[in-house]
Amino acid sequence: MLKKTIWIIVILLSLTVISCKDDVLPKPAAFLRLDYPMAKYVNFENTCPFSFQMNEDAVIKGEKECGFAITYPKMKATIYLTYKPVNNNIDKLLRDAQKLTYEHVIKADDILEQPYLNPEKKVYGMFYQVNGNAATNSQFYVTDSTKHFITGSVYFYSKPNFDSVMPAASYIKNDMQRLMETLKWQ
Repeated sequence: MLKKTIWIIVILLSLTVISCKDDVLPKPAAFLRLDYPMAKYVNFENTCPFSFQMNEDAVIKGEKECGFAITYPKMKATIYLTYKPVNNNIDKLLRDAQKLTYEHVIKADDILEQPYLNPEKKVYGMFYQVNGNAATNSQFYVTDSTKHFITGSVYFYSKPNFDSVMPAASYIKNDMQRLMETLKWQ
């Protein structure tokens, strides 16, 4: 009986010694590094009453009535541009553009407004940066207030998760701002 007890103690001690290893430590938090190429811009002109510069890596698809979809295949994102002529309805167009932005307030953590004024080119508007898990991260509208009105918004083909799309959203936000700043009415 004593021999049996000694063997059990020896086996237990052996298992204890063998099982003692360094503690497994979790890996430190890290982020996926997404590097995008430096944006190069090209002029876009067609029969519509406006022109602008766009990223040469983006693909533009024409829709109806001078509305466009500017797609970024590598980022799985699209900027949707909508053109509407102003016919004594500027107040309604402005309300609709602002309403579209503020519909995201439910999911947004914050909505930053950045006015845009270029009296020389007669381009006036507002750029919205929507922070949080909203469906769109950036939106804008521009107008000359008498003839032309354009809205734009970016959408990603994924579930809204601001942390995941932030690098791509920042890249496309810069492209949208460039589009606004280079817009010319014909």
